[in-house]
Amino acid sequence: MSDDQPPTTIREPDGGVTAALDSTSETSGWAGFPVTGQILTVAQLEYRLSLRSRWTLALTTLFGLLSLLVVGFGGSSPGPVRVDAVIVSLASLATYLVPLAALVYGYDTIVGAEETGWLDMVFALPVSRGRVVTGAFLGRAASLVGATAIGFGIGGIALFLRADTVPWSLYANVLFGAVTLGLAFLAISVLVSTVAAEKTHALGIALLVWVWLVFGHDLAALGLIAASDLPNVALTGLVLANPIDIFRVFVLSGIDATGSGMAAVVAKTDLSTAVLVASALAWVVVPVGVAARVIRRRSL
Repeated sequence: MSDDQPPTTIREPDGGVTAALDSTSETSGWAGFPVTGQILTVAQLEYRLSLRSRWTLALTTLFGLLSLLVVGFGGSSPGPVRVDAVIVSLASLATYLVPLAALVYGYDTIVGAEETGWLDMVFALPVSRGRVVTGAFLGRAASLVGATAIGFGIGGIALFLRADTVPWSLYANVLFGAVTLGLAFLAISVLVSTVAAEKTHALGIALLVWVWLVFGHDLAALGLIAASDLPNVALTGLVLANPIDIFRVFVLSGIDATGSGMAAVVAKTDLSTAVLVASALAWVVVPVGVAARVIRRRSL
């Protein structure tokens, strides 16, 4: 690339981020204030880029339309039992859709920025690579949280208009669980983007992760359960090893519905809400933390 021809990337108009990062790195203070400033600068940039690329609008529209369809087909007969069935259907929708959307949304966070040349420009500044990864995750996480909350919130409003009584605590569990599930898979996608050499590789790995956690893990777990009488500790480990199963337990624990397959297993798992929330947050924090360390060894 010649010096007189800037890279054609959507990040180019926000070149002021380099000045912001540079200014925060020139100051020092107690409790990591410069670190926070650098992370927030990258996060704000990523958030603006997500708005500019219409990703947030697309995800909000997708979640909103599908949740309206679920409510429209399943909520025609208002009543407590019917409402519970609609909420379970929305949870099933979130189980498949939210992880896939989060993985596709975040797979190019690092490797895509490297291919456009933006990562070289930022890493040339006196700023930690780990802070760049953390800020990039937080920026995309903000847009994903907004899209998920608004999209599934539209379904909740539609359900309220169609039903006489709505167990809002159960719907709040679905909404909170869907947001946390999306953050977990976004964190996984950022880690994948950090270790992948090319965008195509990152996308392939992300899709394999989705297939394994949505289908493969449960099939393997059911095989182990059918083959041997696993103790409760082992069942708990199988559930906590998959953020989707954590989401299922969190939602189904308040609904009188068993389902079949792995859903029936996780519904009987005796896990407290505190353990489920802590495990879900661990699925968000740990992949980002690992990515922040791995990025230090990435050659640009």
